[in-house]
Amino acid sequence: MGNSNANNTNAKTGSAETGDVNTAGKCVLVTGGAKRIGAAISRLLHHAGYNLIIHYRLSSQAVDDLAKELNNIRTNSASIFQANLNDETIYDSLIEQAYSCWNRLDGLVNSASSFYPTPVGRITLDDWNNLVNSNMKAPLFLSQAAAPYLQQTHGCIVNIIDVHAQRPMSKHTVYCAAKAGLGMITMSLARELGPDIRVNGVAPGAILWPENDMPEHTKKLILDRTALKRAGSPTDIAKTVLFLIRDAGYITGQIIAVDGGRTLNI
Repeated sequence: MGNSNANNTNAKTGSAETGDVNTAGKCVLVTGGAKRIGAAISRLLHHAGYNLIIHYRLSSQAVDDLAKELNNIRTNSASIFQANLNDETIYDSLIEQAYSCWNRLDGLVNSASSFYPTPVGRITLDDWNNLVNSNMKAPLFLSQAAAPYLQQTHGCIVNIIDVHAQRPMSKHTVYCAAKAGLGMITMSLARELGPDIRVNGVAPGAILWPENDMPEHTKKLILDRTALKRAGSPTDIAKTVLFLIRDAGYITGQIIAVDGGRTLNI
């Protein structure tokens, strides 16, 4: 694992009880933070004043470019760490290294996710392990490892879930099951880690199309099922994550759908 320049920062800290939303010196780890929705979350949190630890698996060029961009805006404000979340031995060390960047941790955003179809009859154990590891197992064990540090700062956890955690998507049984599990983990952790740590989730709808794309008629069908009749953007997710981390001091155990009303007619 490698990291970009980081230094210790003496920061004024506050708490949800005082309503202090000062972000100077506060630090957030974003998994899968180099591309797509994760990158949008990273940029907006950084813009709001947070220092970032950006996790990535394979997107080395994207994460290098992003860290350089952010550090050019504010010196020594973004570090990067590489890790394969399928490796269950790295969860504790990833959190420890994230904490060591600025000797504090104020937030964990579990954004890293594998996504691909698994039609019944062709599901393999490798599919199960890959989709469950990234979408459910890693968020749980990273949250467990981060909890002692987040307790020190009255920090929070935000899990990126999916509207299909509640309403299944055809040919994606394993992915939907993993995200449904993450939804229950979110609520369970909120109950167990309170009052010191808040835990919430964000469930995106039609925000970005899959990287392997899909037919235009399928996209149109999906958008026609939304109340707003249009796709959202990664910024819509990032703004919701920022709200939950910075402004939502009395919200925990909630999963906010950012889906243009798609769950009204899915």
